[in-house]
Amino acid sequence: MQLGVVGKPNVGKSTFFSAATLIDIEIQNYPFTTIEPNKGIGFVRVECVDKEFNVQCNPRTGYCINGIRFVPVELIDVAGLVPGASEGKGLGNKFLDDLRKADALIHVIDASGSTNEKGEVVPKGSYDPVKDVEFLEKEIELWFLGIIKKNWSKFAKIPVKEKMKKLDSMAQNLSGIGANALQIDKAVSKLNLWEKSFKEWTKENFEDFAKEIRKESKPTIIAANKADIASEENIKKLKEMFPEQIIIPCSAISELTLKKAWKEKNIDYVPGEKEFKKIGELNEKQEKGLEYIKKNVLEKFDSTGIQEILDTAVFKLLKYQAVFPGGVKGLADSEGNIIPDCFLMPPESTVLDFAFKLHSDIGENFIRAIDVKTKQMVGKEHKLKNRDVIEIIFNKR
Repeated sequence: MQLGVVGKPNVGKSTFFSAATLIDIEIQNYPFTTIEPNKGIGFVRVECVDKEFNVQCNPRTGYCINGIRFVPVELIDVAGLVPGASEGKGLGNKFLDDLRKADALIHVIDASGSTNEKGEVVPKGSYDPVKDVEFLEKEIELWFLGIIKKNWSKFAKIPVKEKMKKLDSMAQNLSGIGANALQIDKAVSKLNLWEKSFKEWTKENFEDFAKEIRKESKPTIIAANKADIASEENIKKLKEMFPEQIIIPCSAISELTLKKAWKEKNIDYVPGEKEFKKIGELNEKQEKGLEYIKKNVLEKFDSTGIQEILDTAVFKLLKYQAVFPGGVKGLADSEGNIIPDCFLMPPESTVLDFAFKLHSDIGENFIRAIDVKTKQMVGKEHKLKNRDVIEIIFNKR
């Protein structure tokens, strides 16, 4: 799974990425600081199952604090997008190509209205952040539309009644936007276009399809950054203008500050929590900075918003589920690690899908599975639920 961190230059996009991954990257107040995409690992929170079995887990990847498992996900921070990117302006073509494999997008905007459409600093409140949401959607749709039209002659030759042929051809030729067959089918079906010959598609049909395939293949969550200095009216207007969008106020610089203080053992802090505890010696500047974050971010929004955005993107937007491998006779691996793994599975995943996730040999030689919590046997088509613990029985050749 990959989450793309996107937005205009200078809105705090790279700060968001750094706060989520703790990777030191160049952060400056001018456009196109990020040229090559940065990749790193962030974490989403899952209530660990170890307490239910009265054991202490030993994660192989990620970590666990007070019964909260932090499971790794990949983030990519791409070059800042400016209006006209779909036509190649700025670093547009590169930006869009870097996003091809992203399962979902985190669109970082400057909710304080202090960054204009070009990514330049302007007086706070002088720019309407609503425009940023509109322009990103438009640019991605125009990018999709260009790829769709470029490949349309290949689709037009397929007889109208052969839906599967049409779907297969579209999936192959639209791989450049990262859309799969299921997403394409949903988009075309929603527009009632399967019964229409490709040759009969109108300009509006093309545009509507580009919009729907954007929604299906690149679902987006809005990170309303700089919320601590943004007006309440700006946040309210964003939510009113885009009622179908998930919009979460956040302060990337506050999360980065807390994470660094945590890393330096100056505070006790669990990402996503609304408070921290001082444990080390702090100078006057650090004291003032942490006090500002406490009063203007944590007490106002209950968290910095960064962790909430990651969690919401994975579990609400993409509807993924956390599944733990385990065994009825024991939860340790061959090296004695207790519940070492936690996998994020797409919605509607089955036990057999999980078996293949563990290893292709396990999937190919699947016999049956056991729900470790209930100790009930389940078949290969059994649908997984969040926080399931599953034992796979397979033929060991």
